[in-house]
Amino acid sequence: MSPTSAPVSPRERLQGVLPEVEIVALTPLIEEIDELKRTRNAVVLAHNYMTPDIYHGVADLKGDSLALARMAGETEAEVIVMAGVHFMAETAKIVNPDKTVLIPHTEAGCSLADGITGADVRLLKERYPGVPVVTYVNTSADVKAESDICCTSGNAVEVVNSLGVDRVIFLPDQYLGKWVATQTDVEIILYEGSCMVHERFTGEELRGYRALTPGVQIIAHPECPPDVLEEADFVGSTAGMIRWVRDERPSHVVMVTECSMADNVAIESPDTEFVRPCNLCPHMKRITLEGIRDSLRDMKHVVEVDPEVAARAQSAVSRMLEVHA
Repeated sequence: MSPTSAPVSPRERLQGVLPEVEIVALTPLIEEIDELKRTRNAVVLAHNYMTPDIYHGVADLKGDSLALARMAGETEAEVIVMAGVHFMAETAKIVNPDKTVLIPHTEAGCSLADGITGADVRLLKERYPGVPVVTYVNTSADVKAESDICCTSGNAVEVVNSLGVDRVIFLPDQYLGKWVATQTDVEIILYEGSCMVHERFTGEELRGYRALTPGVQIIAHPECPPDVLEEADFVGSTAGMIRWVRDERPSHVVMVTECSMADNVAIESPDTEFVRPCNLCPHMKRITLEGIRDSLRDMKHVVEVDPEVAARAQSAVSRMLEVHA
């Protein structure tokens, strides 16, 4: 949906998503956001980890990190509101230097992105001269600027293989890097970063779900530890997991990732029963409908990226977008 799309009422968007009493309560706020989007020529980009009221109620464009990066570069809106975390808003600004990018909460960060700096990357490049740096998109603009190419979990293997080299530095998620190493002959030099949501899952926990629900299918994000991935029937990116559920239509599934993603996919897959191990991302949950309204109303929390840093980071992001997964 774009600001010029035919209007769809909040009730139509949220029917079957939220209880009727919540729809009634949220309708005035959603209508206020809709009017602000029209006035500002704005779109709301929402990551799959957003709560259903945002994801189904006000989002114009939805997806994982890779999809949001692509959609941010294609939108004709003048204002982009990122219903996600700060590195996503930075990426939107990098690919849209002349647009206004807003983030509804300034503390919507990322434990993985916060664990590495551009200085850390420069030290690694000194230690491994000439080795290309592949950087997960869940990083700051400063880190992207020190990288040769970015990747997401959806195209990480393709990105690594596209370089045609014997080894790469892979930053910053150690678990995603370890998984990539099992899918390629390229030597992977790892950094010891991790996601606070995905690293909390355990293989023992998943074996418990199998014992309780015989025949349950387990699908996991590659940011999870190796013992979790060993228990999984399918390992894939956010978009990959969504496609898998849609195509395979399992009767019961455990989706090993952030809670709200399972909530959103369950709404679109009514024939599948979701067993929901719930690890919340506290940063994603800082984004609320009220915050989106306030950000648009007051045009506050404008995301800026130093032009020199942005130019270098854009090169790494653009190279990523040229690799198809």
